[in-house]
Amino acid sequence: MTILEQAREKWLKLIQEKNIDAKTAKIHVTARTLTPAEAIGMPERRDYPLFLGKEVMIEAQFGSCKGHAFTDMPGNYDGTLQDVLGLSLANSFERAVFVASLNAFMKSLGLIEGTVHCRDQQPQECALQLADYIRKQYGQVKIAFVGLQPGLIQALTDAKFEIRASDLNPDNIGKVKCGTMILPASTNRENAKWADIIVATGSTFVNDSYQEFSVDKPILYFGVTVSGIAQLFGLQRYCPCGN
Repeated sequence: MTILEQAREKWLKLIQEKNIDAKTAKIHVTARTLTPAEAIGMPERRDYPLFLGKEVMIEAQFGSCKGHAFTDMPGNYDGTLQDVLGLSLANSFERAVFVASLNAFMKSLGLIEGTVHCRDQQPQECALQLADYIRKQYGQVKIAFVGLQPGLIQALTDAKFEIRASDLNPDNIGKVKCGTMILPASTNRENAKWADIIVATGSTFVNDSYQEFSVDKPILYFGVTVSGIAQLFGLQRYCPCGN
């Protein structure tokens, strides 16, 4: 059973505990490509995947609360909680709808915060805090970094951490980004064995690559996508500036 299938069972229990009628409770998901200004505001850097058009942000709304998730397979969706819970989770679009909806739902119950992507200068603030956070939690460790997030990689490189970074985007592979050579995702297992900790984008739960670095080492997930999953399963999450 995948972690999202396990999350579905936990979600169903939450719905039952709160006496919510999943058949009638509406959830709205918009998966149009958000403009950079809508998704992330106007940060100083322009090399985030959102600006380069390789990933899009989808947004789910439950009541007055919103939840975000990154995906490379956007689409439109409207339905009830029961509809979302019935998704097959067979592709990145359905997994993104499920994850964004879970984030919005759990935010509505006050169980999580930081379900909407940070904006403007907040991504830079997030990056500047990461090196100190890792050093305090884990020490001056070797890091396997999964998913190109340029601000975070730059901060760790500047802080003299040893890094092996990987990404799914073929445009990035084999190139030096932020002082670090970007390796293909096929190296994730090897990198995880080499490293002391793994720092991974939460969107690995959407693209279903999270199992590639399943090792008995600390894993720190970053970003808004993983907010609900992290809460349900007690995963370490770094997202100091999410809204």
